[in-house]
Amino acid sequence: MDGLLEGHKIKHELYGEGVVTASDEERTTIEFDDHGVKKFVTSLITCEVIGEAPKRKVRGRRRKARSVEVGAAA
Repeated sequence: MDGLLEGHKIKHELYGEGVVTASDEERTTIEFDDHGVKKFVTSLITCEVIGEAPKRKVRGRRRKARSVEVGAAA
């Protein structure tokens, strides 16, 4: 199976529905609702994609916190 991305919802014939938690050319890790985390050889896995991976939001850069000078009370 090609093109599995982190976050894809899939359906496997033996383990049921799950979510891809990691995938590369060699291994794919899927967390199944009823069977926990399972690892597969990516080139051998057979499953059906039933939901797309969520779009990642582009986050802005964090601002540095302003330092506040604490002076002695007069």
